[in-house]
Amino acid sequence: MNLQFIGKLPIPQEIKAQYPVSAEAAAVKAKRDQQIKNIFAGTDHRLLLVIGPCSADNEEAVLEYISRLRKVADQVADKIFIVPRIYTNKPRTTGAGYKGMLHYPDPTEKPDLIKGVIAIRKLHMKSLTDYGFSSADEMLYPENHRYLSDLLTYVAVGARSVENQQHRITASGLEIPVGMKNPTGGDLSVMLNSIYAAQHPHTFCYRGWEVKSAGNPYAHAILRGYVDKFGQSTPNYHYEDLIQLYESYMNAGFENPAVIIDANHSNSGKKYLEQIRITKEVLHSCRVNQDIRSLVKGFMIESYLQDGCQKIGETDFGKSITDPCLGWEKTEKLIYEMADIL
Repeated sequence: MNLQFIGKLPIPQEIKAQYPVSAEAAAVKAKRDQQIKNIFAGTDHRLLLVIGPCSADNEEAVLEYISRLRKVADQVADKIFIVPRIYTNKPRTTGAGYKGMLHYPDPTEKPDLIKGVIAIRKLHMKSLTDYGFSSADEMLYPENHRYLSDLLTYVAVGARSVENQQHRITASGLEIPVGMKNPTGGDLSVMLNSIYAAQHPHTFCYRGWEVKSAGNPYAHAILRGYVDKFGQSTPNYHYEDLIQLYESYMNAGFENPAVIIDANHSNSGKKYLEQIRITKEVLHSCRVNQDIRSLVKGFMIESYLQDGCQKIGETDFGKSITDPCLGWEKTEKLIYEMADIL
């Protein structure tokens, strides 16, 4: 193999022992885990909102964002259950470019995965211990999930990973809701097959062990739009799309039918301001059709301290270095408007 072995990473058990979660923080996470499960089971009728930067690229800026989010979350807690999006692994279409804090704890320096593992655990821990927020991350590398498994309350499997066997069967062993995005080409059958696989038990190899999963009844769909054969972004959040997904769910007989609407990516064509309109349109669809309302459990919104994005090395505090995000003022206004609509 043409590989250069740089250094052996500590196993998750070692990292957790070095940076342990307190009993108080673990109790907060357990309570939030149950609340989010209740939302997907339909016994809690609040809306789930997974919101935060496209990429968690700077600890100070992310924590400033979360501190503001905490205040808003307390104001709308009777209608909206907020989970901060702290995405520390970034998929790349071509494999090139910034791959997230796991790889680059400092985006301007060379990759350092040992420092990265520690940096992402510390960031998720601070969200939980300092602000009472168990968080969401993308499960880009299934074998790395256990570095954060005692901190996360929600996991997403991305559009490029959703057809991968290891992602599907690892999701079947998680005890928190896992969202399966539709693939970049838009084939919903791929997403539905992934949900089916995640909801059923499997025996498989994981981190050098033979393991058996019980199946995850909270695996569900995420609609994020797709790119058609002409390379054009095509949304799939409209009324007709949601009806089609509802019917597919009913025919498939899955547990806890649910969808989260990703308001950015190909649904918005990466026009980040469109997230405001998209969210309100979906909420309108929920108001006029009870089947849609029963299916739509919430939204994903990409939001940071400042509007838009910047290049790596530029110094606008709290401005995305990956996809453009909704700035804080617009974010705060949107969350309150969502609560008013609900």
